[in-house]
Amino acid sequence: MPQATRPPVSPTLKVRNMIMEMFHGIGLPVGPVRLLKVKGRVSGKEHTNPVAPVQIDGTLYILQAFPHSDWVKNVRAAGEGTLVRGRRAQHVRLVEVPPEERGPIVRAFPGQVPMGVGIFVQNGVVEDKSPESFEKAAPNIPVFRVIPA
Repeated sequence: MPQATRPPVSPTLKVRNMIMEMFHGIGLPVGPVRLLKVKGRVSGKEHTNPVAPVQIDGTLYILQAFPHSDWVKNVRAAGEGTLVRGRRAQHVRLVEVPPEERGPIVRAFPGQVPMGVGIFVQNGVVEDKSPESFEKAAPNIPVFRVIPA
């Protein structure tokens, strides 16, 4: 279900993101969540977003529930960033996965990150919480392969 514009980030999600940043800042990672720091394509300032990668065959992938967000545009422009878990930071390259290769990756998301599934449904990116719904919507979900730099 492609969307021409991005839905607004709710105040609740903004607060949850701030809480995740705070926990990581004091060295307490929560669940599968990591922080992704990427330079802005316009400002050049570093922006931080919580992400919950999926892992397939030892490779991490980051999906985005806001396909038209500045986050996605910044990652596409920068091609790199810093992935933070607690107090550990790792410089990474971020390579967008072609739409035709995204199916198995996004299908794994509901099983690996069940708490993150709702935002995809709420944003209209997927029809429901099933792996099949994610796979069907795969071409419209930005996916980035994380490659240690």
